[in-house]
Amino acid sequence: MTIEILCAVPELLASPFEHSIMKRAQERGLLNIKTHNLRKWAINKHAQIDDYQYGGGAGMVMMCEPLANAIDELQLEGKFDEIIFVTPDGKRFEQKEANTLSLKNRVLIICGHYKGIDQRIRDLYVTQEISIGDYVLSGGELAAAVIIDAVGRLIPGVINDETSALTDSFQDNLLAPPVYSRPAEFRGLAVPPVLLTGDPKKVDAWRQDQALQRTKDRRPDLLTRE
Repeated sequence: MTIEILCAVPELLASPFEHSIMKRAQERGLLNIKTHNLRKWAINKHAQIDDYQYGGGAGMVMMCEPLANAIDELQLEGKFDEIIFVTPDGKRFEQKEANTLSLKNRVLIICGHYKGIDQRIRDLYVTQEISIGDYVLSGGELAAAVIIDAVGRLIPGVINDETSALTDSFQDNLLAPPVYSRPAEFRGLAVPPVLLTGDPKKVDAWRQDQALQRTKDRRPDLLTRE
């Protein structure tokens, strides 16, 4: 899978993809992450990619020409399965979207900056608009990193134990159950006896019950989702 990022501040994306699971995914050839500096397609020698907004008001807007020229050039290498714009007014990013995106071959993520991007780019190119939460960041780069991490870990072979991703929170509209490791007792708190039985059926049943109860207590809205 190839995920490409078009942004104004690519330096913000260096660290998230150079360590841990995302690093291993790239080293294994399972995930190819490309970052493109939008200023490469700037309209003048001053590397301009933004301008004042029509109608007045505070904040600069990322211009049409640099974005359109960049996308057109990148698509000469092949069509993107999805062109995503990360924006506070997009659809909230959830596990099912991560699952779906992990099946794509080539995806482009456009990161906004300043006041946002010219609406005409959204109308002409963008196929999905995604928000990672009800808050505003300085730019879309960190949101893109969140999406790529959530998607990349689902690609077969990225996580050594692939069943681990299938039991994460939200996969079945349930939160994950409590987990325990050694020692069996710590500061007066013991591991639930069922986890020490060695009986997979009993353990699975306990985990399912715990996941359901935790979801009822903390996120009952998940139980009504389709």
